[in-house]
Amino acid sequence: MRAPDLTSPILIVGPSWVGDMVMASSLVAVLRQRYPNRPIDMLAPPSALPIATLIEGVRDAIPSEFGHGELGLTGRWKLGRSLRPKGYGTAIILPRAFKAAVAPFAAGIPERIGYAAEGRSILLTRPRRDSERKTARTIDRFVALGRDDGAISSAERSPRPLLNAPPIAAAAIEQKLGLVTGRPVVSLAPGAEYGPAKRWPAAKFAALARLASDAGFGVRLFGGPKDRDITAEIAAKAGVPVEDLAGRTSLIEAAALLAASDVVVSNDSGLMHVAGALDRPLVVLYGSSSEKMTPPTAPLAEVVSLDLSCRPCFQRTCPLGTLACFEGIAPDTVFAAMQRVLAAGHPVAHA
Repeated sequence: MRAPDLTSPILIVGPSWVGDMVMASSLVAVLRQRYPNRPIDMLAPPSALPIATLIEGVRDAIPSEFGHGELGLTGRWKLGRSLRPKGYGTAIILPRAFKAAVAPFAAGIPERIGYAAEGRSILLTRPRRDSERKTARTIDRFVALGRDDGAISSAERSPRPLLNAPPIAAAAIEQKLGLVTGRPVVSLAPGAEYGPAKRWPAAKFAALARLASDAGFGVRLFGGPKDRDITAEIAAKAGVPVEDLAGRTSLIEAAALLAASDVVVSNDSGLMHVAGALDRPLVVLYGSSSEKMTPPTAPLAEVVSLDLSCRPCFQRTCPLGTLACFEGIAPDTVFAAMQRVLAAGHPVAHA
């Protein structure tokens, strides 16, 4: 294997999940420290690419145009060939899929690092064992790919994910959307694209919205177009005024509004990681997923979960049909957690 030129650019093949893209910012921070003279570009699908533009040190965010589950091997090969003139010396491939390694191989990048999976080691020059995939934090697994030995060390903590402030003022978005201002805001993120086993029930979010409204908060609901049914159900059941923003903002606009929130309550989702990387006080609800593998990393964050023998199951839908991991979490428990993170001394955000 030819050693890469230590002034050559680095290409990161980024994830398609928004939360994983936020966590990739920790890898970028490690690479910037290790290779201060090497530009870093990020290649990723449109679903997560906007977040790459908020990561300090990402020179160029390159769309791959391939979405979740889309094979597109011919298109990926052509994309790789189009990247050849950029002269990348190293590619770090975060997704485990075979298809994710095709473009760096086609680009002829001399050093190609990623986890050995789906038989794709033939496309990598430095395949790494992924024996801790089900136990290590995702952040630490990403960061390990930027280290020579590839070790995931619990003693050496990874830098926490951070995002730059979005380049648009929250006040401008509030004015555009006709939102109510001049009061503290709790932002609720009730979606989770992975599946319903990661979503606290809509009726419980509605009850939390009532508690927050009665306490003087403005309540905003966040999500993408796919979350509109969930947010509409919450709004209908809340019985108090809420501002339903699902599908009404871009991802960057949502990030700007989250950054101006006083507190965020979220499932384990991409928007949770965005809010945490923007230093918002957080309350995070965990059902089928694990707070050990994808924890909130905000300075002020509280996890609400139940210690059940069946969780974390990592399933998209509850295999028992009970959703006991979420049904047992009461809205007043979450509201109390929300009050605690607010009382911890975080300054109130203003648009």
